[in-house]
Amino acid sequence: MLRARAAGRALPEKLVMRLVVISIGRLKQGPERELAERYRERFDDIGRKLGFRGLEIHEIPESRARDPASRITEEATAISAAIPAKSALVALDERGENIDSAAFARHLGAWRDQSVANTIFVIGGADGLSPDLRRKAKLSIAFGSATWPHQMVRVMLLEQIYRAATILAGHPYHRA
Repeated sequence: MLRARAAGRALPEKLVMRLVVISIGRLKQGPERELAERYRERFDDIGRKLGFRGLEIHEIPESRARDPASRITEEATAISAAIPAKSALVALDERGENIDSAAFARHLGAWRDQSVANTIFVIGGADGLSPDLRRKAKLSIAFGSATWPHQMVRVMLLEQIYRAATILAGHPYHRA
């Protein structure tokens, strides 16, 4: 049974894909947390209609190891433990692709349509992601060549996830 139409396509009755952001470090109370939560809530409102089960945030404490290699390894172990089987991994990485919002939406829509159970977005710590996690990623994206604080990367990612949902729904939020 079909329940809705988004961008001219019928969607399955069953919610098929869960989105999870795994991030090293926590957002403290303040404007970044409020903005991140606003985009997460907006996505939840529109995402259910598009076949997404929800958007979860999983915060992992920063490693206290002394050297960068040990920190990256410890953080990668914690991240890997939080990634469920049958997941599409998306790495937020300074070496990633600079893709536009429509291409990002196409990736999410394709994985949803392929019944990928989970799409996991990973934001590493201050020293970055382990090479192993970067290799496992189906997609590696960057928000330009500038270096961004992790708090801002999370807000920008959540906005892009929301924007992708609006693109998939044919909603006027995205005006390209």
